[in-house]
Amino acid sequence: MSPQKPLGQIEFIALTAMLFATIAFSIDAMLPAFPEIARELTPAEPNRAQLILTSFVLGMGAGTFVAGPLSDAFGRKPLILGGAVLYILGAGLAWAAQSLELVLAARVIQGLGAAGPRVVSLAMVRDLYSGRAMARIVSFAMMVFTLVPAVAPLMGSVIIAGFGWRGIFGAFVVFSLVSAAWLWLRQPETLPPAARRPLDAASLAGAAREVLSNRLILTSIAVQTLGFGALFGTLSSTQQIFDETFGRAESFPLWFALIAVVSGTGSLLNAAIVVRLGMRAVIKATLAVQGALALAFALTTILGLWPPAIYFPAYLAWTTFVFFSAGLTFGNINALAMEPVGHIAGMAASLVGSLSTVAAVFIAAPIGLAFDGTPGPLAAGVALCAGAGLVLMRTLPPPPLAALPHRPSDGGRAAR
Repeated sequence: MSPQKPLGQIEFIALTAMLFATIAFSIDAMLPAFPEIARELTPAEPNRAQLILTSFVLGMGAGTFVAGPLSDAFGRKPLILGGAVLYILGAGLAWAAQSLELVLAARVIQGLGAAGPRVVSLAMVRDLYSGRAMARIVSFAMMVFTLVPAVAPLMGSVIIAGFGWRGIFGAFVVFSLVSAAWLWLRQPETLPPAARRPLDAASLAGAAREVLSNRLILTSIAVQTLGFGALFGTLSSTQQIFDETFGRAESFPLWFALIAVVSGTGSLLNAAIVVRLGMRAVIKATLAVQGALALAFALTTILGLWPPAIYFPAYLAWTTFVFFSAGLTFGNINALAMEPVGHIAGMAASLVGSLSTVAAVFIAAPIGLAFDGTPGPLAAGVALCAGAGLVLMRTLPPPPLAALPHRPSDGGRAAR
């Protein structure tokens, strides 16, 4: 077989977006299934159906510990394709499971498999881009993949109507097969053998020490943990709030599509401004606004100050901004963390992704389970996460003098 030609930037962004979207599809398509899963598998404790989401996130975070280092040793493509196999196995087990506990175990396996597409695709981007140029590519990819959460709940509801909630796991298999085939057939390996690192304990420990001794990376991990905690807590509660608080369960997929489409413009805005303003400034401004809005919404909700006519529109606007903020923060946080460690991008992506994701579960699960029939506890949790993230960002020292943004052909390094 002749060597594959490098992909054009548009196709590369589209492929990266689809790999990223494995996560969004795996989470958002399940949201309409929560009521049916609760009725069938945990009728006495319906809130436990939310664990379908956090169990997947837990597996994804745990898998991220090993996916990156393995990709540094064996290349990016084998790890993404191997992760797809594990993901499909988990989907099949979840389809056949007859108890909530077995479904949760299968979702952990699915999450382990999804760690390949999630973290290794980010390392693949870092192989080709750095700094603000990388942030721009990731922003465009995130903008494209927001189409998936926009339609995933609607797709999930259609699948449930035709095949029951278990049919969603068949859709996961098809999605993974398509993305894996695209990668295998079209994308050249981005990490040549000469740049790979030996898979031995000393090498891995040295790379891990290098990553975890960097203050910028540690702060980025902490900020991303708080952001993920707020986002996953919001996702866990959203369907119940629409159903139990506002009585809009049937129209939830359509409302969620609107939220996803509008919030997807956050990534588009970030791609347009990050090169000019810098990653730190965009992150800090977004966290400040998010924290202020969440605090205001929490207080007015807890005190019962919302008139009935505007309660739902206010909630809709606020939760849309929570998702909008993700487009202005996560790509920048990842690019900020990866900038100093391009030579060990797989290890860095693994540690940043795994530590922030696993830790976020312990923030998101209590936020989701605190649901009391109103969005008040959720908004309070988001306010705390955003405020703490802003404080951490303000502790960072000023960035070094900026260089010109990196381009694949010039070997330069980008400003932060």
